[in-house]
Amino acid sequence: MIGSGTGVAVAASSGDDEEPLTGSTLDRAVDAALEETGGGTVTETEAGDDGAAYSVEVRLDDGSQVEVNLDENFTVIGQEADDDGPNDDDEGEDEDEGDDD
Repeated sequence: MIGSGTGVAVAASSGDDEEPLTGSTLDRAVDAALEETGGGTVTETEAGDDGAAYSVEVRLDDGSQVEVNLDENFTVIGQEADDDGPNDDDEGEDEDEGDDD
């Protein structure tokens, strides 16, 4: 059973090729992700991200965010810390790279 503090606040994609989940696919992916994380709030979902059939981003009660990756059967195949939010873009990710002369 999922804790009583869970919620779903799914953000729509903004202008890139990420496709948010809908319908029963959304429901099944959210259920699997929240079961894996033990609760939290879903902030974003997408199909076909990073080799997974489905990805669900969850903000945990402590404020951290994780991305749960699922296969086509909604089985968790991985989970990783996710430091970007639903309104972030990929610009500036490489800021820290380069020479420190």
